[in-house]
Amino acid sequence: MHIIVMGAGVIGTTSAYYLAQAGHEVTVIDRQAGVALETSFANAGQISPGYASPWAAPGIPLKAFKWMFQHHSPLAIKLTGDMFQYQWMVRMLAECNINRYQINKERMVRLSEYSRDCLDALRQETGIHFDERQLGTLQLFRKQQQLDAAEKDTAVLKEENVPYELLDKSGVIQAEPALAHATVDFVGGLRLPNDQTGDCQKFTVELSELAEKLGVHFMFNTHIKGIEQDGDKITGIILKDDTKVTGDAYVMATGSYSHEMLQQLNIDAPVYPLKGYSITTKIIDSQLAPVSTILDESYKIALTRFDDRIRVGGMAELTGFDRSLNTSREDTLLMVLQQLFPNASDISDAHFWTGLRPATPDGTPIVGKTKFKNLYTNTGHGTLGWTMSCGSAKLLSDIISGTKPQIEYDDLNVFRYDSVKH
Repeated sequence: MHIIVMGAGVIGTTSAYYLAQAGHEVTVIDRQAGVALETSFANAGQISPGYASPWAAPGIPLKAFKWMFQHHSPLAIKLTGDMFQYQWMVRMLAECNINRYQINKERMVRLSEYSRDCLDALRQETGIHFDERQLGTLQLFRKQQQLDAAEKDTAVLKEENVPYELLDKSGVIQAEPALAHATVDFVGGLRLPNDQTGDCQKFTVELSELAEKLGVHFMFNTHIKGIEQDGDKITGIILKDDTKVTGDAYVMATGSYSHEMLQQLNIDAPVYPLKGYSITTKIIDSQLAPVSTILDESYKIALTRFDDRIRVGGMAELTGFDRSLNTSREDTLLMVLQQLFPNASDISDAHFWTGLRPATPDGTPIVGKTKFKNLYTNTGHGTLGWTMSCGSAKLLSDIISGTKPQIEYDDLNVFRYDSVKH
């Protein structure tokens, strides 16, 4: 089959690779000059299946209200007047109960664990390198209340057979020795030894080169104008210059822009841009730098060690497609870095970045079939696109190829929204 993949971020590129590996002819279309130049460019860098959790959780509405009045808030909402923004928030609020949270978290952990296994296999098969580390991740709790709450989340980890360690303060310092120099106090942490880290953009660039060797054709600097349909089939992609690209099947992997494109086809795919930020700094003293990834639960910020750099990323803003750099967010990222790892890196030369994460109300990505026989989706991964990329791509490739997938997948496609009425 000739398959057209729309989008060349980490999700589109991994989709193309696995489809090509399955024997398909693949063309990838992207408006940027290369792969991974938007959301995948400078994300937090962690591959953290065990921490896969929906933002929509019990207590989040009250927390969100309190965060609105905090200077270093992990969440900010700016009403844009866009009706879809209001609808998306209402849908998300409807997911903030314990029953929905447990369902959504199980889906996310299932796909994320599978994805980690797929990445391990890919690395073994190809020898791909991307500043990778396999040293686990550590969720850091500054308050006892956070540590107590983490114990409730371990039920899902046990169910999914995910190894974990609940640590006291001395255990945290043993896992991450440089935290002994932190200028703020903390009470403990939740460590997942099987989690990994790596530079998502480096990975995507390397994988795109491997994909090209398999025959994948990338069309960069190419804008999609619309999607042509005839009955229950997609018949082509119309480009900005009105030329038409055709294939046997089509994959929507355009991240935050998927909603608008699928809406043209009357498909309800509630993917909203969740704006995030990161800074990248050069390490000047490796003994004072993190070993792997630390997730600061208080500020919802991740600090990740690459070979010679520290990536600090996090926060979420519901502000539509605004990609302006808010300097107060840089202040927050620098503050957390200096509190936890003072003097580890050169903060005078920090690279400040923002990107739009494609988020669904329930936190689970939208992977699989649509009402059109030859249109598939791989989008809506939120803050976990890097974590879920290989598993989502392998799953999608199996679905399209008619191969039996290795995990349960019927609850991951867009049809789950048909029965949800808000």
